[in-house]
Amino acid sequence: MKIYFSHGKESGPWGTKIRYLAELAKERGFVVESIDYRHLDDPDLRAERLLEALRSEPDLEKVVLVGSSMGGYVSTVVSLSVPVRGLFLLAPALYMSGYQRQQYPTSCRPIAVIHGWRDEVIPFEHSVRFCAEHRAELHLIDGDHRLNDSLAVVGTHFRGFLETLLAKD
Repeated sequence: MKIYFSHGKESGPWGTKIRYLAELAKERGFVVESIDYRHLDDPDLRAERLLEALRSEPDLEKVVLVGSSMGGYVSTVVSLSVPVRGLFLLAPALYMSGYQRQQYPTSCRPIAVIHGWRDEVIPFEHSVRFCAEHRAELHLIDGDHRLNDSLAVVGTHFRGFLETLLAKD
């Protein structure tokens, strides 16, 4: 299986969270890719960029999307039109004013979301709403928007998510 990471608006393709999660994924045999969106400020153009990258994938049902903040929006939007294997979101920028999409009727499963109680950028209630609509796994943790101080907890949940994916194979 292959994981595509999508970073947030003000980070890069190999920031702290992505490097940490990529190592956990590699340890379990996943191939990892991280898209560089730094030149694209528009979240919907970022989604188009991810769709373009996925066109070369021979089996989309073996692709997992992981997104943080704006990258969570990007991954979710792409999951609306591509039958990916799973969706793992960190403080996703869903239901944000100014974003083109405000509804996310994805059929992707499994979905797991992690959001910090102290997120100062995206209200955690947005993740609660999304997870309630999709009956998705939700972890509200003691963290801020970046979640860098909570990497051990994030890693525990990510490992569990990956094990769920591997058990389905």
